[in-house]
Amino acid sequence: MHSHRAGWATINDVSPLRQQSSAAPARRTRQPALDQACAEAIEPARSAAEDTARPQPVGEHLGVVAEGDRIVTHYFACTDPAYRGWRWAVTVTRASRAKNVTVSECSLLPGDDAVLAPAWVPWLERLRPGDLGPGDLLPTPADDVRLAPGFTQTDDATDRQQLWELGLGRARVLSLEGRDEAATRWYDGTAGPQSPIAASAPAQCATCGFFVPLAGDLRQLFGVCANEYAPDDGKVVAVDHGCGAHSEAVVVPSAVEHAPPLPDELSYELVASGGPADEEALGHS
Repeated sequence: MHSHRAGWATINDVSPLRQQSSAAPARRTRQPALDQACAEAIEPARSAAEDTARPQPVGEHLGVVAEGDRIVTHYFACTDPAYRGWRWAVTVTRASRAKNVTVSECSLLPGDDAVLAPAWVPWLERLRPGDLGPGDLLPTPADDVRLAPGFTQTDDATDRQQLWELGLGRARVLSLEGRDEAATRWYDGTAGPQSPIAASAPAQCATCGFFVPLAGDLRQLFGVCANEYAPDDGKVVAVDHGCGAHSEAVVVPSAVEHAPPLPDELSYELVASGGPADEEALGHS
């Protein structure tokens, strides 16, 4: 009985260091060994690359990489001027205990200094203002931050049009973020105060008779130009924008009527009287 307790104590009193060392070792990823037969198969790999690259020649052998057990990839330089920095990759392999090496695949891969096309960008992210043409449709995402459900925008700083439209009004209206983005874009654009035509304008749009303010909070900064001779006719302009077609830019002076001529009745002029011949010429006999 005593020996049993001693044995039990010995098992449970093992130090944590010894318990940790007795645990199973962590699995390590084994690097594949370079198969000698596959590594020496340079000529079969070159022949496969030449068949694929024809009529362009294949360049020098760049190296070899072990992909797995008895799987090796040979790299050759690409001499095609259209693929500068690319390289031919030929993968060869052999069966277990076999001496015959065969070509598995051949492909053209980019190197570190290869000329590559720009990263692909989705169409919605490539779209720029002005790209939409007649007949084109631009879908709006359901989670567009520029829009919000019409029944949620009920504060005084939003578009109130949904309040008088039939039913609940529009399904979505301009959100606060969408309104701020639009205001910033308009103010920093050609219709803002920094444009060249505004810098040389005689006065600002806020004092122009053709300036029609927008509704809501946007009326504090923007309006629509209603002057058919202005370059921004029918467009949104900032209140501190301006152009040469300002309603008060040039005041046409009123026409001045000349006074009627006044005859001089205080002085006279002596005119020599002619002879009879002159009188006959004037119709006197």
